[in-house]
Amino acid sequence: MIQDIFPHRFNNQFLTKKNIAENDYVLHYDENCLLLKIKDDVYELPKRKDFPEISDTAENTFLFTLNDVPCFLIWEKPKVDHPDFMYKEIDFFRSISQQEIAWISIAGFHLRNWYTQNKFCGKCGTYTQQKQDERALICPDCNTIIYPKISPAVIVAIICKNRILLARGSNWSGGWYSLIAGYVDIGESLEEAVIREVKEEVGLDIKNIRYYKSQPWPLSASMMIGFVAEADENQVITIDPKEIAEAAWFTRGNLPKHSLNLSIAGEMIEKFDQGENRIFLPL
Repeated sequence: MIQDIFPHRFNNQFLTKKNIAENDYVLHYDENCLLLKIKDDVYELPKRKDFPEISDTAENTFLFTLNDVPCFLIWEKPKVDHPDFMYKEIDFFRSISQQEIAWISIAGFHLRNWYTQNKFCGKCGTYTQQKQDERALICPDCNTIIYPKISPAVIVAIICKNRILLARGSNWSGGWYSLIAGYVDIGESLEEAVIREVKEEVGLDIKNIRYYKSQPWPLSASMMIGFVAEADENQVITIDPKEIAEAAWFTRGNLPKHSLNLSIAGEMIEKFDQGENRIFLPL
């Protein structure tokens, strides 16, 4: 999956009072685009030394480290006058071969979005400030502390004998299929969310729900929690057209175009297709 970048090392431990050094990475986002250094189809994260105009007093935010090198979010648009630098739509992460660049790009995107969405205190409306001793924002007026938002979401591979249920979302382009997924509601357990989402989206009752694994998904500020479940083949699939355009059972070796293994959905689908994991065997 996209966060599995070994032998590269990602560390999101917050560093206090850290100034940008010449060889530190700098990330600047313009709407949904990230500034990158690209030469001969090789991607690099820009460094501070690439932009001499970035001063010690320029507004910046420490994000995390990659291979022990700090990565900073810079807020002011840097001057770019070299052909090796260009802005890439954030979806570039789906096709790049350098997975560490892909992961850093969307992890930084998550934090950039969180910072920009919380410029004001939700309690009293005052401008927030970055807290100096942890990754958080604080209101200088009412002292409300705001931490990065992560929304839990469930995703489930529904199995029936040697078949898997795949669905195409109503708002998806390109004919891609994936697993049933949805956000956990207030007061709901993960298992209850799985049961509800499946019933709402495809009208099936499921059983033998078991945990698979989890994955952070920065694009939607989510933590995806994966499950496997079973369904009786005699049930009729009844889709919710607001969410699902089409859903059907597929057998191994005959799957439609589906999610890539960068995501937990893609990994689960591929493991089912290859018969790799015992978790897909019926209980």
